[in-house]
Amino acid sequence: MAQRPARRPSRPSVTWDTVELAPVVLVQGAEGLLVDRAVDRLRVLAREADSEVEVVELEASTYASGMLAVETSPSLFADRRHVVVHGVEATSDAFITDMIAYLDAPADDVVVVLEHRGGQRGKKLLDAVKAHGGPVVACEPIKKDSDKSAFVTTEMRTLGRRADAGAVRALVEALGSDLRELAAACSRLAADTTGTITEAVVGRYYGGRVEATGFRVADAAVAGNEGEAVSLLRHALATGVDPVPIVAVLAMKLRTLAKVAAMRGRRHLSAADLGMAPWQVDRARKDLQHWTPEALAEAITAVAEADAQVKGAGRDPVYAVERAVLRIAAAARA
Repeated sequence: MAQRPARRPSRPSVTWDTVELAPVVLVQGAEGLLVDRAVDRLRVLAREADSEVEVVELEASTYASGMLAVETSPSLFADRRHVVVHGVEATSDAFITDMIAYLDAPADDVVVVLEHRGGQRGKKLLDAVKAHGGPVVACEPIKKDSDKSAFVTTEMRTLGRRADAGAVRALVEALGSDLRELAAACSRLAADTTGTITEAVVGRYYGGRVEATGFRVADAAVAGNEGEAVSLLRHALATGVDPVPIVAVLAMKLRTLAKVAAMRGRRHLSAADLGMAPWQVDRARKDLQHWTPEALAEAITAVAEADAQVKGAGRDPVYAVERAVLRIAAAARA
C-alpha cells in the first residue's frame, strides 16, 4: 500500500494583508470585513500572477460530490485556476470528504481558498488543512479599543492620510462597534477632507453618532455631569440605542478606571500591559482625579445592578440604566 506523504507542521496564522498564494489557503474568522479583504487580496494576487487565471466560485453548503475534482483537474490548455469556496462554516459532508482527500495531492497551477466564518461545522476539515501546513488567515473580531485605534491608524496610513489621536478616539467611540462602518468612515474622511484629520473634522461628519453613543453618556457620568449624562442618555435611547449596550459601556468605562487606579505606584506597567491605548490611560488618569476608591466601588455596584435589571431581572430597563447613570454621576461628585 502506498504511503501518504508526511504531513507538514501547521504554520502560524497570517493577517489578511500579508497572506500569499499557496495550493490551499484557509481564511477563518467571524470578522466579515477581514474575511472579505483576505479573499479579495488572494484574488488580486492570482490575477497579478496570471491575468488570464480562471476564477471559480463554489458554495460549500450546496456542494455535491466530485465538484472539486472537476474544477481542479488539468485543463486542455493548462490554464491556472483560482477556486474560492464560500461558506465552509455551513459545508456539506461531501465537501469535507473531497477536500480532505484533495489535501494529499493538490493540483498544479490551482489555488483553493477556503472561506470559514466561524463555528464548529467543518472542524475536521479545518484541522486537516492546518495539519498540512497551508497558510491560515486569522480574521477574528477586533474587540479591544486599543486594537480598533490601531486599525483606524493603519487604515488612514494605507489611504495616505494621517489622523491625530483625538480623531482616532472619536471614530472608535462613534463607530467602533462595526468594523465595516469604521473602515467606510476612514475612506470617506480620506476622500472628502484634506490635511491632518482632527477630532473636529470627525465631529462634523459623525458628531451626532458620537454624542448619542454610550461612550458619551459614560464620559459625562464619570465626570459628574449629571444633567449632560441624562440628556445624552435620553437622546441615545430615543434614537434606538438599546439599554443593554449602554450599561456595557458604563461597565467598561468603570473597569478602565479601576485598572488604571490599580496602576498607581507600579511604574513598570504600561498601557499595553492593560490592553489599552495610551490615550485611554491618560484619559482615565484625568478622570480619576476626582474619584475615591469608595466612590468607584459604589459606581461599579450601581452598574452591576443595572446590568442584571436590563437583562431581565427588572421590569423597566430604561429606568434601570438612567438610575445607574445618576448614581455614577453622584458618586463622581462625592
